[in-house]
Amino acid sequence: MTGNLLVIMSDEHQARAMGCAGHPIAQTPHLDALAARGTRFTNAYTPSPICVPARASFATGRYAHETRLWDNAMPYDGSIPGWGHALQDKGVPVDSIGKLHYRAEEDPAGFDTEHIPMMVAGGVGMVWASIRKEDERIMGKGRMLGDYIGPGNSKYTDYDAAVTTRTVEWLKDRAASDDTRPWCLYVGLVAPHFPLVVPQEFYDLYPHDQLPEPKLNPRDGYTRHPWVEKQNAFMDSEAKFKNEEERTAAIASYYGLCSWLDHNVGQIMVGLEQAGFGADTTVIYTSDHGDNVGARGLWGKSNLYQESAAVPMIVTGPGVGQGTCETPVSLLDVSATIADHFDAPLKASDGVRSLYEIASDEPEPERPVFSEYHAAGAVSGAFMLRIGQWKYHHYVGFAPELFDLNTDPEETRNLANDPAHADTLARMEAALREICDPDAVDQQAFDDQAALIAKYGGREAALKLGAPGATPPPAMENTK
Repeated sequence: MTGNLLVIMSDEHQARAMGCAGHPIAQTPHLDALAARGTRFTNAYTPSPICVPARASFATGRYAHETRLWDNAMPYDGSIPGWGHALQDKGVPVDSIGKLHYRAEEDPAGFDTEHIPMMVAGGVGMVWASIRKEDERIMGKGRMLGDYIGPGNSKYTDYDAAVTTRTVEWLKDRAASDDTRPWCLYVGLVAPHFPLVVPQEFYDLYPHDQLPEPKLNPRDGYTRHPWVEKQNAFMDSEAKFKNEEERTAAIASYYGLCSWLDHNVGQIMVGLEQAGFGADTTVIYTSDHGDNVGARGLWGKSNLYQESAAVPMIVTGPGVGQGTCETPVSLLDVSATIADHFDAPLKASDGVRSLYEIASDEPEPERPVFSEYHAAGAVSGAFMLRIGQWKYHHYVGFAPELFDLNTDPEETRNLANDPAHADTLARMEAALREICDPDAVDQQAFDDQAALIAKYGGREAALKLGAPGATPPPAMENTK
């Protein structure tokens, strides 16, 4: 590929929550327009359904069990070479604007300049949540989704507005520059990540009486998988709603934040055109992971179901075909795409490929896609493998789950105990073990987290370290 590359990554955007993905109420006209002009990848996944490990894997093109950056207290610091370093080595101008969720601004993370970066809190992140053993952990404090839920402005919506403004200014300045080299710009937006507060006009797009009821709520008789039950107990946002009205407001706020995100993407696209870069810039849109939005009585991410593990992914630009690509892909493939765009080498995990190649090849529905989780609330490691119609969840110390996404796209029927699918279950487990040994990886994660806790002075000291919920954005006086 030639020309510039603009990569936009949101946070916590469920793959289905776009009009172009067929969602019944989500209003995302600007993302829909991007998808109409390019390729939307309909089976895209995060390598880990939580912010910091997912972003470290995105930075490097490598799985979490290879980076050994397991949770939100182990942020990327640039010590593992990533696509940013590869671009710098090629002489490509590469900047970031907005949320990175890396360790610290002074780290050599592969950007020439990091504009108003949002990093983990205090350079350490949520150390207290690295204590995962069931007999040692403490439950999350406060309300993960925010003390207030509903219409309004927050420091996070203010931050996204500042990121959008800075991006438009950057494009304008670049257009006026004498430097004509093709550039790469990464833009990180926070929405629709909680707290669930959204400007009134976007909240009003979702009248309460028109909202779909989340599926599979335990109060209606659904029984959660035991691993998921233990993980959810860590925060249990559903149990902390003040009343049913607030629960409904949370749903409206989440979709409102999706529309707020879409609005900011639209502003950036206008800025791209006005700067004269529209014709020679490829745009990639994706998110670090999804959000459960009340499905199974769950909120946030941190599990392997479609709502949490699947991500939106759109590529548009010169030479990119129009339509959809059903070949399963990962954020790691986005890493490879960025490097490929500038013909830069990237030492990525086995099997990682450029989206340009994947989209131009014949569909490959059997392509394996892998994800894993070793972070907040997890009493053991969880691993996901998608191959064709089959989606397999492996929980260390717990029974597995197996879903046929062709006949059961909502993952309502666990087929792992069905003798008719015993061969498929065995095949999926064997394929997972070709990628990693889940028991060994689980032990490595616990060992590394124990070392981290010891580094900070032990359990009692670690329990005091890190933000109790969402990472705070940088002080607004530094965003002007």
